[in-house]
Amino acid sequence: MTESEFEGLAGDALAALERAFETALPEADVQNKDAGVLEIEFDDGSKMVINRHGAAREIWVAARSGGFHFRYDGARWRDTRDGSELFDAISALASQQAGRRVALKAG
Repeated sequence: MTESEFEGLAGDALAALERAFETALPEADVQNKDAGVLEIEFDDGSKMVINRHGAAREIWVAARSGGFHFRYDGARWRDTRDGSELFDAISALASQQAGRRVALKAG
C-alpha cells in the first residue's frame, strides 16, 4: 500500500469512527485533532485516542485497557494480534469505558 493509499483509507476510517461515536455516544466529547488523531473523552474523564501511524501503515488505539494496532487487510482494518475488525473492537473498548453497551456502525 502506498503512503497516499494509506492516508486515504485511514482518513476515511477515522472520519467514520468520529461520526459513529457522535451517533452512538453523544454524551462523549469527540475531538478530531490535527494530523489524524481522534480523541474521545468519556463521562468519567477517561480518554481513548485513535490515530493513524504512517510509518507502520496502521491505525493505533490507546484505551483504558491497553494499546491496539490495526492493519488494513485489503477489505477491513484488523487487529494485528487477534484479527478483530476495527469497529467491533472499538465498540467493545468504548463499552468498557462508557460502562454501557456502545455499538459503533461503519458508514
